[in-house]
Amino acid sequence: MTSSPARRRHLSNSPFQPVVEQEIERFECGDTVCHDSYGMGHVVNRETDAVTVDFRTTTVRVTSPFRKMTKL
Repeated sequence: MTSSPARRRHLSNSPFQPVVEQEIERFECGDTVCHDSYGMGHVVNRETDAVTVDFRTTTVRVTSPFRKMTKL
């Protein structure tokens, strides 16, 4: 069983900037997307933590947090 690391709290007198969590982009069916490895495609199915994208030559299930994929 794996667990996520505990979040550290940021002290106001710390010389370091707090770690900002990036918002996970949300995709809908029909969205045109660009993936770093597969190129352009269209979202054909959406799940809670993944989307299925048709890239013409292949269909790939991409899991969240979608770091390599952006919406066009």
